[in-house]
Formats: sequence, structure tokens, C-alpha cells
Amino acid sequence: MEVVCGGRFLSPSFSESTSGDNTRSIIDQSQMGEQEQVSAVMEDEKVIKEEDLEVKDPEPVLDIIINNVVSSFSVACHLDLHHLALHGNNVELRKENGVLTMKLRKPPTTASIWSSGKITCTGSTSECQARLAGRRIARCVQKMGYNVKFRNFRIVNVLGTCSLPFAIKITPFSQKHRDAASYEPELHPGVTYRIEHPKATLKIFSTGSITVTAPSIANVQNAIEHIYPLVREFGKARSEEEMAEYRRNQARKQFPILNFEDVEEDLSSSEIEEYWEPM
Repeated sequence: MEVVCGGRFLSPSFSESTSGDNTRSIIDQSQMGEQEQVSAVMEDEKVIKEEDLEVKDPEPVLDIIINNVVSSFSVACHLDLHHLALHGNNVELRKENGVLTMKLRKPPTTASIWSSGKITCTGSTSECQARLAGRRIARCVQKMGYNVKFRNFRIVNVLGTCSLPFAIKITPFSQKHRDAASYEPELHPGVTYRIEHPKATLKIFSTGSITVTAPSIANVQNAIEHIYPLVREFGKARSEEEMAEYRRNQARKQFPILNFEDVEEDLSSSEIEEYWEPM
């Protein structure tokens, strides 16, 4: 029996040997292909590991400290400041300004009271604490015989600070962002940077400290997130003294020193319900 291939007469033995060689060549090619795929995967893993090694400085976690929350509300009645000064506790009447100052120990708050019934509170560190302090002030006024109604409460201003882990070259920063930044070293050591959306005003210092003034705590956080990539471009290494001071501040935030003379017992649940009940 003969096999015809390409117009030539081949013996059966020759055809079988040729098919065996072709099969071995196909197997060899498949093995080479698998080896190439394995080597490619190993190279990709090596590149990924090298990229992971190159990422040495991850983005730091910034701690924003709320130092002061200013709030205002109205008691919807006329107040006799002289009467409040005689019968109130921790009060001071300033006749030249026509305002009465009342202080609370917990939460630590200072209230400015006008005869029109408008009251402004400062010293709180959160919006919830500011509302609680306002209701405590209103309750103190109510106990002195006034028909008090807690109305028109709102957060007026929030002051927050943030310390960056690097120093800032504020002169080139102010030159690049002239449309929003103003820097007058003769008057103030920091750069004043104003943001329209979210509305906030920032004071940026060369030490890496940023002070934010905004109408809400959310705006303070958004302002820090907005300014960080801008100042990161002009960051510089801190000196050893600045780094030591930065580490001390970070340790002080993590392990605050408690003054046990000023520690008071927490409010009971009944007292909290009393302060939050509608007036």
C-alpha cells in the first residue's frame, strides 16, 4: 500500500516516521509555550514586587483637631442683665458692652448674653457639645424666672488645626497660587488661603501647621483634603528640632495628660434628657 502526499509516492514507513517527528515537534512547541507563559508570569510578579518596594512613603493619616465651635441661638424673650448678674452663677456683667458673660465647666463653654435674648456660645469642640451647652445655658436662664424658648440654634464658626508631617515652602506656594493666597510676612508669618467651595479660610505656616476657619466641621475636613495636594508639592524636610517637636505633639495627642482636679463625673441619662427636652 502506498500513500500519496504532494504528488510523490512515499512508503508507509517513511510516512509513519514523518508523523512521529511532527507529533514530537508539536509537543516540544507546546512545552516551550508553557515555559514562556510561566516565565512571563514570574516576570510580572517580579515587576509587581519591585513596584511595591518602590512605594516607601504612603500617604500619612492627618489628625484634624477642632479647637473651638461658635454657636448662637435665641431665647425669644427680653432679659434683664442686671437681674441675671445678681442671681446667676459664674456670671460677669460688662456694662460698657451691654453684655453678660456666663461660664460653664462642663462642657467648658463661655456664653455671651444680650438683653434682646440673643446668646452666643464659644469653647465647645463639637457641634453636639455646642448644642448641649446652649441648652444648659438656656435652662440656667429659665430657672431664674424667664419664659425661655430654645430657638434658631446654628453653628456660626468652627476653628480647626492640622499639623502636617513636613515643612512648607510658603513663599513659592503663595507665588504660584496668587489668585487664592496672600502672603505678607511683615504683617503675619503665615499664608492666608481662601477657598470658595467648600467655604473656608486657611492660615498656612512654614512649620507645616494649618489653621482652618469654616462654618462647619465638614467644611474644615474638606478644606484640609483640598489643600493637602497643593502644599505637598512645596514640602520640604524638617529640621531635627522641628521633627522632635512634631513627635512630642503626636505623642501628646495619643496619650493626653489628665488633670484629675478638673475631672468631673459624667452627666446621668436623666440630666441629658432634661437638657434635650423641648422648651
